This record gives sequence, structure tokens and C-alpha cells, in this order.
Amino acid sequence: MGTLDGRIALITGAGQGIGQGIAFALAEEGAAIAVVGRTEAKLVDTAQRIRARGARAEVFTCDIGDGTQLTQLVDQVVERLGGVDILVNNANQSTLGPLLSITPERMEQALATGPVATLRLMQACYPHMKARGGGAVVNMVTSAAVRWDTSGYGLYAAVKEAMRSLTRTAASEWGRDGIRVNAVAPHALSPGLKWWTEHNPEEAAEFVATIPLGRIGDCEADIGRAVAFLVGPDARYLTGATVPLDGGQARWS
Repeated sequence: MGTLDGRIALITGAGQGIGQGIAFALAEEGAAIAVVGRTEAKLVDTAQRIRARGARAEVFTCDIGDGTQLTQLVDQVVERLGGVDILVNNANQSTLGPLLSITPERMEQALATGPVATLRLMQACYPHMKARGGGAVVNMVTSAAVRWDTSGYGLYAAVKEAMRSLTRTAASEWGRDGIRVNAVAPHALSPGLKWWTEHNPEEAAEFVATIPLGRIGDCEADIGRAVAFLVGPDARYLTGATVPLDGGQARWS
């Protein structure tokens, strides 16, 4: 019997990388998974692999930058799966580069798929979680925001810090409704990071050398399993926190 039996989880960006790892880990604990993302083929693959493990999974294609689609998404998940108990805001169209290279259009897109989408999904899921006696939200953020030198990460860090602020506020306002809200700042070998390490081996080695545990995390075993704990009953007294799943690399004050 899993710790999440009977629970329904909506996970954005679940077609690959960290989102997929979280989906696998929550499914292993018995949760039914709403596999959400933009690329249907990747979502179908994730869902098939979840079903092969004996859990339920349904595919939902959605552009999280579109507010109308987000509202419809939650309605569809509730209709097909019966409710929402867990929300993982993982997808975000991030943008990197020095501040002078950031255009208003890039900033608007980053905000739309970051804190705006996060707030919209939390608002849409809130009444369903409350009606089911509570729930758990996990928002994926970044340790880039607490680096001494954030050169090249300014907009990305700002977007994720806005999500951290929403996390703390939702935890404060919704705790009495039984809804816990936490943030996770991960390092994991997602497809993008894997590509970077393979094409920049020297830089990658220097990066790994700054991680006390000496390796980059695994999307399921290191990130997904920790998220399964955060949304499960053993973490029932934890809310409003930012959990750094980065092997000890960042110093959070």
C-alpha cells in the first residue's frame, strides 16, 4: 500500500526530466497522475510507463502560458480523474542571459509561464483540494536566486523568486484549509542539463565539483522521491518551506 493511494496529482511538464521523475515517484506511491505538458508524444510515453508500473495516468496537453487553457485543464482533470489533491508546478519556459539582452517579450513569456501560471493553477485547484479535505502543492524554484553572482540568471531567478513568494503566501493563507504549499529547488540530470554536460565536459566537471555530494541528482530517485515525501502524510507538518535538492551546493540563509 502506497502513501498516496487514492490521491490525484496534476504535474506540469511531466513529459520529460524532473516532471517525469516526479510523476514516476508519485505513481509508485499509488497516486493517479494527470500528465500535463505541450508535447503529446512525450506525455503519452510517460503515461504508458506509469501504467506499466500499475498506476493510473491520463494525458492532458496544455500551454501553461494560456490562462484559458489552465482553467479548462483543471476542469478536465477533475472530470476525468475525480478531483485534485496534489499540484506540482514544474513547467516553465525559462530564459537566460544578461539583463541587457532581455526583451520585454521574453520577460512577459517567462512571467506568464512562471508565477502567473503558478498562481492560476493554485487558484483553480484550491476549491477542489479544500472540498476533498486538503491537499499539497509543490512549486519548482531555483538556487540560482541565492548565488552571490547571478550574472546571466537575472530574469530566471526573478521568476522563480516570485514563485517562492507565492508559495509562502499560499502556505500562510491556506493552511487552515488543510492545504500545504512548499517549494523545491532542484539540481537534476534533465535532458537539457544532460546535453550541456555532454557538450561542455570541462565546465560540467567544475560544476559537479561545487556539489558536496559529488554528483547531479537523478530526476526520479533524488527529486521525485523527495517530492513524494513532501506531498505525503509523513510531511504533514511542513509548509511554506523551500527545500534545496541540490546536493548541498547552494547556501540558503
